[in-house]
Amino acid sequence: MVVRFRKKSRKLRGRTRTMGWGRIGQHRKKGSKGGRGAAGMLKHKESWMRKYAPGWIGKHGFTSPYQKKLEESSINLSQLEEMVLENKIEGVSREGEIFVVDLSKAGIEKLLGTGKIEIPLKVIVSKASEKAIRKIQEAGGEVQLIEEKNNE
Repeated sequence: MVVRFRKKSRKLRGRTRTMGWGRIGQHRKKGSKGGRGAAGMLKHKESWMRKYAPGWIGKHGFTSPYQKKLEESSINLSQLEEMVLENKIEGVSREGEIFVVDLSKAGIEKLLGTGKIEIPLKVIVSKASEKAIRKIQEAGGEVQLIEEKNNE
């Protein structure tokens, strides 16, 4: 038997007492729902589960409550150059020909070295990859790393 999830396409035809749903409470109360919550997922709602929630059954990994996960925000060189030229980042000033970018004011913690950079930049950041530092120095800029004080 196919379980009908949606309403009839020709719903509520005519102003009759049952409007196409038969006598004595059909299509009314909670019995038409098929149970509460996950009831029937391996029985009468299995076809729905296979189609719309294929990962419903089984184990799905483990997250240790003891492991501290810190997500640090980062930016690539190509994104940084574009944002500086289009003036879309906070903490940018100029010292003559060189742009000075304070990434800590923009909420960015790490500078990564993907992409090319062609303008000289002085970047103030808490962390940077070796590749990013090398590419900025080759373009005529410098990277100033901020020493964070840990109260341990």
